[in-house]
Amino acid sequence: MAAQTLLFSASSSPALLPPASSARPFHSPLLGRPLRLPVSSSKFTPATARPLVVVAATKKAVAVLKGTSNVEGVVTLLQEDDGPTTVNVRIAGLTPGPHGFHLHEYGDTTNGCISTGAHFNPNKMTHGAPEDEIRHAGDLGNIVANSEGVAEATIVDSQIPLSGPNSVVGRAFVVHEVEDDLGKGGHELSLTTGNAGGRLACGVVGLTPLE
Repeated sequence: MAAQTLLFSASSSPALLPPASSARPFHSPLLGRPLRLPVSSSKFTPATARPLVVVAATKKAVAVLKGTSNVEGVVTLLQEDDGPTTVNVRIAGLTPGPHGFHLHEYGDTTNGCISTGAHFNPNKMTHGAPEDEIRHAGDLGNIVANSEGVAEATIVDSQIPLSGPNSVVGRAFVVHEVEDDLGKGGHELSLTTGNAGGRLACGVVGLTPLE
């Protein structure tokens, strides 16, 4: 049988191969010349950019305060992103009236509330009121107990974050025996402790899941 020969004119292309404009070369040793493989431009088109969505990084913490007396309570802290921290306080068993309420340096209660150290003071300031420019970061003023000995308060403060180098997680809240003079009482302890007396109850700040 005579051999059959397939001829292609110069103006035609093999049926199975795409035009050169939509292909990239691939060397084929069998044919001895570049073989062009199809490239689908739609498959290599970058995905349409999506808008960036920032999710609020809300953090929550809690401290359970207890002491040698019947004073006890719960403090919850909530912070959104890098905003101020909202502190909700409820403490029972107090004598009616104001009581100093501070965040102390250490979350160490091995020797009761005494081992929580001094007021949290990363900026090395003297004691003051929460609204003062010069104050300890842990100076949260006073909470006031009602006639039943229960103090409830909401404090919003920007110096007690739940993350970062000055995070208060692992430190301790302390409620004191008497009123904090906010550094203005003229007593020898006014500029260190506010002369707020003994430590009735304390609790270590720990992170807790969001509800």
